[in-house]
Amino acid sequence: MAYLVMKTSMPQDAYIVQQPALPAAQLVLLFADAGADPQTMRAAGEQLADVFPLAMVVSVAAPLCADEGPGFQWYSEQGITDEIRVERVTAALPAFAACVTHWQQAAGVQATATALIGFAQGAVMALEATHQGTPIASRVFAIGGRFASLPASAAHDTMVHFLHGKADSVTPYGHAVTAAHHLRDLGGDITAEVMPFIGHEMHPDFLEQVIHKLTSHVPQHLWAEALTQGSIPPVT
Repeated sequence: MAYLVMKTSMPQDAYIVQQPALPAAQLVLLFADAGADPQTMRAAGEQLADVFPLAMVVSVAAPLCADEGPGFQWYSEQGITDEIRVERVTAALPAFAACVTHWQQAAGVQATATALIGFAQGAVMALEATHQGTPIASRVFAIGGRFASLPASAAHDTMVHFLHGKADSVTPYGHAVTAAHHLRDLGGDITAEVMPFIGHEMHPDFLEQVIHKLTSHVPQHLWAEALTQGSIPPVT
């Protein structure tokens, strides 16, 4: 099915929550759902900025005018099917990767110091970006999202955290469970939390989990490197 899109936003349309002295220690990028604007992730960004005062924290605007509402989107969800979703996400990935690269250059950081936090459509884009051969970030948090298509291999330098509400009627939590098992079987570094009584929303409990995992959960590949070197890896 053909659909018309118009490019209306650029990286400068993003909401910069925190901009420390450069180069930043970390870069945290937040990606909202389709139809939302960067301000919808402002509160989450402010909480993350409080915890990581040396991080550059940015709530990103998607590049297309939303089908519904005053916000933006990475791809149209009109007439969406599993097959069409794959086509549209694939078409949107170059712009997504360019957006992440733009902010990495602005922050003066590499992928190893980058965390992507996506909700709903933002989570779809962040997950699909892990398909790329070169790691785009060291941490990806998918909140209420899913893969458009399950990957054939796991990104071993990228840790993926699935956070999903069990009462989510828009994107059923089974997508997160299936993806987590799939990546685990491929040898990927993952965590998965399905929380009862939470629907399709950017719930505060999810943000608590994001902060907990960023501050206390050591990626598997760092543990593996530490074991070979006889040292304990730091939390990143």
